[in-house]
Amino acid sequence: MNERQRIVEIVVAPGGPASRRPEVESDRRVAIQDLLEQNSFSPVSLPAGPYRLEMKLDGARLLLDVQSEAGAPLGEMALPLAPLRAIMRDYFMICDSYYDAVKNRPAQIEAIDMGRRAVHNEASELLREKLAAQVDMDLETARRLFTLLCVMKLNG
Repeated sequence: MNERQRIVEIVVAPGGPASRRPEVESDRRVAIQDLLEQNSFSPVSLPAGPYRLEMKLDGARLLLDVQSEAGAPLGEMALPLAPLRAIMRDYFMICDSYYDAVKNRPAQIEAIDMGRRAVHNEASELLREKLAAQVDMDLETARRLFTLLCVMKLNG
């Protein structure tokens, strides 16, 4: 992993009140922890990092505000959410089923989790594809960013 092409701090702007679901808050914490532990993030037209990243929603767009490690602004990336809307809706439905199964249908957890992971991977690849002109990132980084985007949408 290139220590200069990575995120060392991430701030997820609240999209509204915090989720009342402890599962969603747990997903947020784990995604941030995993992202900071290992990621690959290389903006195409910005100087080498490491980077501080602020994620926020602006209407129907995801904004990624990229800063130097010290907080100096470097650039902003915008991604319309319309191309992700359908897959996010599917992902939310599968997550609801998964959370319900954890509490009420333990025998179905494994099958539902496999579906959840498949949709998460598909969505992460789509996120990478839509941001490819602006930033190069690995699949695991895209997975964590997609999780954080979903948390923001759920809280928004």
